[in-house]
Amino acid sequence: MTGFLSDLVQYQGLFQMITVLGIGGTFQIGFQISILTYMSQHVKVFINETWLERYGYPIQQDNLLFLWSIIVSIFGIGGLLGSSGSRYLAVKYGKKKCLLCNNLLMIVAASIMGCSKTAQSFEMILIGRFMCGISAGLCVPLHHQYVGEISPKKLRGFANSTSSFFWSLGKAVGQILGQRELLGSQSLWPMLMASCGFPALVQLVTLPFFPESPPYLLMQKEDQEGCKKAIRQLWGEGHHQAEIDDIMKEKATMKNTKILSVLELVKEPAFRWQLYMIIVLTATVQLCGINAIYFYTSEVLQAAGFDERMVSYMTLSIGLSELVAAVVCSSIIERLGRKTLIRGGYWIMSSLLACITVTLSLQDWYFWMPYCSLCLIILFAVVFAVGPGGATVSTRAEIFTLSCRPPAFVIGSVLNWLGVFVVGTTFPFIVERLKHFCFLIFMGVLFTSGMIVHLFLPETKGKSIIEITEEFNKLNFKNKHVPTAPNHVTEDYTFCTRL
Repeated sequence: MTGFLSDLVQYQGLFQMITVLGIGGTFQIGFQISILTYMSQHVKVFINETWLERYGYPIQQDNLLFLWSIIVSIFGIGGLLGSSGSRYLAVKYGKKKCLLCNNLLMIVAASIMGCSKTAQSFEMILIGRFMCGISAGLCVPLHHQYVGEISPKKLRGFANSTSSFFWSLGKAVGQILGQRELLGSQSLWPMLMASCGFPALVQLVTLPFFPESPPYLLMQKEDQEGCKKAIRQLWGEGHHQAEIDDIMKEKATMKNTKILSVLELVKEPAFRWQLYMIIVLTATVQLCGINAIYFYTSEVLQAAGFDERMVSYMTLSIGLSELVAAVVCSSIIERLGRKTLIRGGYWIMSSLLACITVTLSLQDWYFWMPYCSLCLIILFAVVFAVGPGGATVSTRAEIFTLSCRPPAFVIGSVLNWLGVFVVGTTFPFIVERLKHFCFLIFMGVLFTSGMIVHLFLPETKGKSIIEITEEFNKLNFKNKHVPTAPNHVTEDYTFCTRL
């Protein structure tokens, strides 16, 4: 604890910037996901009332469900578009400028949704949700890259895992504000939709006081003075020569390397296994069953005989448990390492899903069985947040060099948003056919992914990007000759080795 407090004092600029990035970053995603549950009935009533006023007859139930499904899924479509453009925008304008403009987009989207009821237009909700999706798709890869690049090696795992904390915090805040006593009522739901603009406003006002990432300033802008100033602002006035040397080594390895395109990265053999790992990690997050767990929570609690209002508070307790677990992940990730948390988390979650399948099968036989299911559901969410939830983000940010990071995050983000859309559209049909036995699919995915991580993912804790790349080269090239530089290096040049 003493070491953490001393780091908090020394690296206060870094912690402040991580907070600003988190509030305008993954906090937004968690918030957007959680408030949908509380707006569902209110928005459907609003659509029906608007339709009745326009056309003189109520909307058909099938059309109502279709419009609601479009409102939900269009967020993922916008996210897919936003993440696809993140690489180009980050390289051309820098992460800081992109995030500032992105905040303006989110504020406009929040204003449009907030005014939808007054304007009697459910189309404004569709437009606002689409714009929110674009904003979220753009900000998440930028957030992850930014946090990873501004953090010293000894705090890199902690810093990257904070995105999971802010995601859980956004979900918890959305669940709290969504209670009918606050903004989850029939009269105040537009304010709940518009409240996503407040975190964007906070980041818009505060981010200009913080610098671009030191590696970006040095490698892309050739601004050594700006790099030194950024390091002093973020890391204090202490001795940081080891981290500076790591940046210099990466620059020396990259030489005059350009930022790769997505197609160039896919074709580059030196990063093949890094791509395999990011695909496995991203796909597993979508197919681990966490969304299915939240889907079943209300059903399990209602089966236990709880009042509908109590079910809402108990669902909130799961979100708060996940938030606390995300804090735990941030505190232990530098001790246990990323690989241990991901692999162990997958296997424990796989075992819990088997137990949940059993308890759900027997919940009509014994009155106390739904309580067992609830305990297992909470434990599943906690294990996810402590293990894969935070460690996955950290690993994805650490296994690529600066030249590959933007296209790698585009690939990861596109896969993630595509997974959100596909799972969102197919999961109801899977549940309808398989019921609670759908958890067996997720159990198989978790066990298989755990084996892949155990066999092929190197530990990244405390290692520089050069050391991590050397570990992957053993897989990428095996017994072949390892090239001294990637194919896309163009020429040599000299630079100062001390800042």
